[in-house]
Amino acid sequence: MTKPATTKPATHRPVPPKRKLPKSFKDLTPANHFSPRVFFRELVWKALLTRRTGEHQKPVFPKLTRGQVAITWIGHASFLIQFTDLNVLIDPNFANWLFLLKRIKRSGLKIQDLPPIDLVLLTHAHFDHFHRPTLRRLPHPKIGVMPWGVGDLAHNLGFARIIELEWWESFGPKDWQVTLTPSKHWGARTLHDHHRGYGGFVLEHQGRKIYHAGDSAYFEGFKEIGERLAPDVALLPIGAYHPETFRHVHMGPDEAVRAFKDLRAKQLVPMHYGTFRLSFEAMDEPPRWLQAIAREENLASHVRILEEGTPTVF
Repeated sequence: MTKPATTKPATHRPVPPKRKLPKSFKDLTPANHFSPRVFFRELVWKALLTRRTGEHQKPVFPKLTRGQVAITWIGHASFLIQFTDLNVLIDPNFANWLFLLKRIKRSGLKIQDLPPIDLVLLTHAHFDHFHRPTLRRLPHPKIGVMPWGVGDLAHNLGFARIIELEWWESFGPKDWQVTLTPSKHWGARTLHDHHRGYGGFVLEHQGRKIYHAGDSAYFEGFKEIGERLAPDVALLPIGAYHPETFRHVHMGPDEAVRAFKDLRAKQLVPMHYGTFRLSFEAMDEPPRWLQAIAREENLASHVRILEEGTPTVF
């Protein structure tokens, strides 16, 4: 049964913007400014010419003690989060192609190498985060949790139970809880799709709090998330920030560090880079820039850059 948070009404959600019918391809892009020719050259053609790298790992999942959490980055925004008694997938995507977009780096592990999955968290309905073919291939996870208006997309995908949350609403049994948090992004899957929600998640279990931001630009809401939920590990996006107008819906490494400070978390794990070519910055630029900022601000020991497919214990 869904458990609403006590400090804010469960109906708290953003007011959807008024949208006009698109007059050109530009209106269909997040930045509303580049042409089909630029899109094809930068995001499709350059990716086609780039050799796919990376190898699927045969994961060796660690034996955990209570209070430890193992985090495995699958690639892009996809993670496997493991406790002693709970296995959680967040935004799983094992696709080699998203329509015309080529996956540049292979997923860190294969679907068949996943452990039994208890819970799947889906931050929003965009195709790179809510990938129906991947979800359909999962070994029948028990529960899928997602924002309001997204649940209809998850029917017939093998979930035993589907839960939709509002911002600041929580769900879970007595021993674990997941809360949907605000973000600065958008949730539409198709052009006239204005009713679907979006956000991040804070997963609480065994005294640990793991935050996955989903997709988000920087916004003041990170401070409120830190004040209310105080995550100790923050999984934050650092890619798809160039050209500058992309920062309306995404963060670069500089803003991710700012968000990390607002959250008052202990560890920053970067994501949303190096897998699909979704923007114009170099594919290897985000982690290099993040490490440089971390060194300048004496945060190097707080940044954990994960290798795809390799479980890391926190």
